[in-house]
Amino acid sequence: MTKTIRPLLAGNWKMNGTRASLDQIKAIGDGVKTPLSDKIDTLLCPPATLLYVATALCDDSPLAIGAQDCHQQVSGPHTGDISAEMIADCFGTHVIVGHSERRRNHAESDMLVRAKAHAAHEAGLTAIICLGETAYEHNSGQTLDVLKRELASSVPDDSTAESTVIAYEPVWAIGSGLIPTRENIEEAHGFIRSELVERFGNGGAGMRILYGGSVSGANARDLLDIPNVNGLLVGGQSLKAVDFLAIYAAFERQFA
Repeated sequence: MTKTIRPLLAGNWKMNGTRASLDQIKAIGDGVKTPLSDKIDTLLCPPATLLYVATALCDDSPLAIGAQDCHQQVSGPHTGDISAEMIADCFGTHVIVGHSERRRNHAESDMLVRAKAHAAHEAGLTAIICLGETAYEHNSGQTLDVLKRELASSVPDDSTAESTVIAYEPVWAIGSGLIPTRENIEEAHGFIRSELVERFGNGGAGMRILYGGSVSGANARDLLDIPNVNGLLVGGQSLKAVDFLAIYAAFERQFA
């Protein structure tokens, strides 16, 4: 982990969570009230139905609350969608865009992801832009080609280190229990960093690059030791406070 970049630990609840889950959000919010919160940022992205209540529950916590997607338009006849402005109106601070499940299940293109990220920027939100290769692309040696294309097409020109986070999530590792080798992750994150620096200069040098894909308390420390891993994007292990806080504790060693 590049220690000059403030790390981010983010949790993506996906389509999980009801009002009965609010106690877990409150427990996570309380659990990150430690001295470590002065050194790293924490974020939870529950479903939109819990967004406003979650921000209220965590009002006195360093835990930020974000959303899992947004529409590219401010408003209009888009039944079932929410805009970046609506997220900000609920006191959300971040939004995930371009997750592989959105790209696959909703046929979202790189250009649509780019438009959503730009909408997030316009609303004052931090966009977490997800990138990653499928199993076929990985096995056929196309990983860096995929990352190059998605970085070029999905990341807006107005992106800065303050407004944008990149999340590398190899599609084949998400929820599978499979983890790329250290060499695979180091190569991917190093490539993403070089592409960001080439395009954005110092801004690209300061952008956070998260790793996501079957992250747990058991492997978090090893993942954080890899160069250019500036934090983690966690799926299923963020649903329960005990699991998320175990990953949070793994960051302690980085500042020992």
